[in-house]
Amino acid sequence: MSYVTVEPSFLGLKTFDSLAMEPVLPYIDWTYFFHAWRMSGSYAGLETLCGCEACKQKWLLNIPKEGRDKAEEAMNLFFDARDMLGVVLREKWFKLNVALYFSKARSTGDEIEFLEDGAVTLSLPLLRQQHVGERSGYCLSLADFISPKHDYIGAFAVTVQGADVKSACYRESGDDYSALLIESVAARLAEASSEWLHLQVRRNLWGYAPHESLSRDEVKASKYQGIRPAVGYPSLPDQSVIFDLDNLLHLERIGVRLTENGAMQPSSTICGLYISHPKSSYFMVGKIGKDQLEEYAEKRGKTAEEMRKWLGGVL
Repeated sequence: MSYVTVEPSFLGLKTFDSLAMEPVLPYIDWTYFFHAWRMSGSYAGLETLCGCEACKQKWLLNIPKEGRDKAEEAMNLFFDARDMLGVVLREKWFKLNVALYFSKARSTGDEIEFLEDGAVTLSLPLLRQQHVGERSGYCLSLADFISPKHDYIGAFAVTVQGADVKSACYRESGDDYSALLIESVAARLAEASSEWLHLQVRRNLWGYAPHESLSRDEVKASKYQGIRPAVGYPSLPDQSVIFDLDNLLHLERIGVRLTENGAMQPSSTICGLYISHPKSSYFMVGKIGKDQLEEYAEKRGKTAEEMRKWLGGVL
């Protein structure tokens, strides 16, 4: 998969603290907010309502009668969340911090090598699908989207700081509902920030798609060039990779702490890779066999049993 590589605007690490959150807001996907509250169904159009009673009732009348009770519950939850978001922005309860790292790179089989001055600074083994993907027709690995000769790769982290403090305050006062609400709002802001930051990377910070002109719906549908697989997501399911990326991103500089199990604190944090290849796509590694587990564990410098701890979802 050959293509013309584009050098990012900088190489190495840069961090950004207390970024403005207003530009991020249009990229909030409320669908996953409802998923987090275990509310299935489609509630399209809620985000366009002004909040007056007339608009609410008009929206509800468009819902089939048998689903209106659930829809009204979802609507009330949404407006509570939007009110909470308004307070968060007005009172400046949250901080948005970012870490970005760009590096020269090349692929070697199923591994991506990060390079500096010709030396390998990180060799990152990756898993490969063991069943042909329905859309691609191949057994994919993320390494397939990095040139074996000369390429670039990015790593990123976005974190929304402050929700844990406010959540604890609500719980201490006995208001568990508001505690959960502010946590879920922070999670949506983190995801939206990841979307917004990727846009800045494509257009400017890396600049491999400087003339991109997509609607917000097209962006949400991943119609852009390149991908940003996050640690723990289907194409990058090994949570232990977070420790490798921490060595590049120095997450503590943006207020993120890692637990021994690789969980990021605060939880409203996303960390992953940037790949620019025009044919790169999101995919699910899926289940792997004992053969790949053992080979992958050896590359990661761990026993197969140790790797089971990190790969339970794909075994």
